[in-house]
Amino acid sequence: MAETLSRALDRIAGSSVPLPERALALLRALRPLVPFDAAWLAFADPITSNYISLASVDLDDRVVDFLGGPVMARDIKVTGNDRDRPPQSRSDLPYAAEDLSTWSDCLIPAGIHESLTVALFAPGGRHVGFLALLSGSRSPPSRLARRRLAALAPVLAHGIDPMPCLLSTARLVRGATAGRVLRADSRTEPLPGLNGDPLLAVGSPVLTAACGRLADGRVYSSFLWPLGGEHAPGGHARVSVLAAPEDVPVVLEGVVLLSPGADLHELTPREVEVLGLVIDGCTNQEIAETLVVAPRTVAAHVEHVLVKLGARTRTLAAVRAEREGLYFPGYRDPPAGSEAFVPPSSGPPADSV
Repeated sequence: MAETLSRALDRIAGSSVPLPERALALLRALRPLVPFDAAWLAFADPITSNYISLASVDLDDRVVDFLGGPVMARDIKVTGNDRDRPPQSRSDLPYAAEDLSTWSDCLIPAGIHESLTVALFAPGGRHVGFLALLSGSRSPPSRLARRRLAALAPVLAHGIDPMPCLLSTARLVRGATAGRVLRADSRTEPLPGLNGDPLLAVGSPVLTAACGRLADGRVYSSFLWPLGGEHAPGGHARVSVLAAPEDVPVVLEGVVLLSPGADLHELTPREVEVLGLVIDGCTNQEIAETLVVAPRTVAAHVEHVLVKLGARTRTLAAVRAEREGLYFPGYRDPPAGSEAFVPPSSGPPADSV
């Protein structure tokens, strides 16, 4: 019987149903295996050390809000329950549970007197979640309950880990060589299986541009980034930005990926820059002022762009360039609160460029 229930838990963990539904189904499937009166399952944010509630069973909203707050996060850390170790109970504490605000201010008043908790870790040691099984009984959890929960913890971790979902999204970009996870707080996380890159370093203009695309509400966008300095002597990298699926915890907004630059339709690096400004709606005069060149030079660039893209008007050229990501966005206005975009390098202006 236990083996059948365990297989059911494994199937739920590997299912594609939305994360909140999957988390609740995991708790319900776990209950016959490791009995509890109430339960709370949360996503662990590795950057802020906070916990985001995913699902609960038989807990009122007040208790769930408390468990998802800073006091619980602090008590988890104080008791060492954020480490990869066997499940712990209240009876394992070396001091009275009442010394912890989570117990004295929340759980005991709610009629909870025992617990069995475990931090959830994905392969490679990523802390992905936390599970608390709660009981109104004052009897400590049985050895069988402890052993079963320890054995099932990796299954539960897999079930709530958002990275497989983000990696599936990242696979939509062929040939990706590097990537990062973009967060709502403007920070980033590693994307398992894809190395980092200097272009994606903290504070880089590439990340600022990528975050701007997500702030614009775009589900997918791509653009080019010059390599090796002015006039892209090293060619271009393609930057792809994909929004996270809706059921991923809200703190994770999407992914940014680097891949080799594709067919540029023989566009020169300067024409790629001009296209970015055309997409932004700039006139030839405004482009000339931005690039510090003569308007006639800009007009020539625009004419060349129209021919190379097979477009009759600059509007059609802009539409095609944005659709295919054939532009450099380095001069766009930055989103509020972010650093200004800058070109990868600077050099003396010249009309002939």
